Amino acid sequence: MRALVRVESWPIRGGFRIARGARAAADVVVVELHDQGCVGRAECVPYTRYGESIESVRSQIEAGCRGLKGANARAQALSMPAGAARNAIDCALWDLEAKRAGKPAWELAGLRGPSPDVHTMRTVSVDTAEKMKAAAHALADARTIKVKVDGGADLDRIAAVHEGAPKAELVVDANEAWSADQLVAWLPLLPKLGVTVLEQPLPADEDAALDRVQRAVLICADETFHDRLSFSSVEGRYDMVNIKLDKTGGLTEALYCVGEARRLGLQLMIGCMVSTSLAIEPALLLASDAEYVDLDGPLLLKTDRADARHERESGLLRSSSAVWGAA
Repeated sequence: MRALVRVESWPIRGGFRIARGARAAADVVVVELHDQGCVGRAECVPYTRYGESIESVRSQIEAGCRGLKGANARAQALSMPAGAARNAIDCALWDLEAKRAGKPAWELAGLRGPSPDVHTMRTVSVDTAEKMKAAAHALADARTIKVKVDGGADLDRIAAVHEGAPKAELVVDANEAWSADQLVAWLPLLPKLGVTVLEQPLPADEDAALDRVQRAVLICADETFHDRLSFSSVEGRYDMVNIKLDKTGGLTEALYCVGEARRLGLQLMIGCMVSTSLAIEPALLLASDAEYVDLDGPLLLKTDRADARHERESGLLRSSSAVWGAA
């Protein structure tokens, strides 16, 4: 099996800002696995929050692909640490296996059917309240809007988004930026502002403060939740987990996490980094089981993969077997 690894940069429309900073492009790592005339492809997004860089992930992919062979290749890849590098290898192996077997990836995964068309929530990045209101107004027909905040004038920002898109359900994502005092003060006010979910308000190592907070909305774990080893940290403390393939280390682990979350009574959000549709296609296999779908990464880009079928204006995601997972 021969692996080709490359780095790509995809410009973001208007930029993207969260609590940890801003960026103008999505830098991704793509792997192609060539074997016996078949090619499996996948994409991952290194994330500095988890100690990853383009260079480190590229090196991990190249090292992890050495020696991969046979039907046991995905099991071999699972010996790597969870993260972006393993995600790229795992999803490329799923794509390769689909092509070898002449069966779509959803069938190999034992799912009921192909990925259904699904509406993703849309994202309003951190900015001034006035600019966030304008951004929300442009998305006023969206069913659900994710509101990025940073621990600053966040109530004003949330109120502005609610005013700009009064019919939309709001998911507020603090990316660990709130303090425990802010959480206690702001949480009871969120329902009146159209908020139904608060995502990762506190730093992951300060989650214990959630034990003392009366819930006004559902609280979702993101940075606190990575893979199966994270369930002990979130059970009884969070109502929902955000499953991202770049955190779980691929589709194989994500499928397990979906089942375990259901067993524990946790709701599901299927999320993503800012990426192209090559990273989103395998995540779409999980979307039909989720209460919340946050896979608008490709819709934030200026352009996407040539064969992508998503609808930017409506936020409708349409699976494309020409991108990933084809028989």
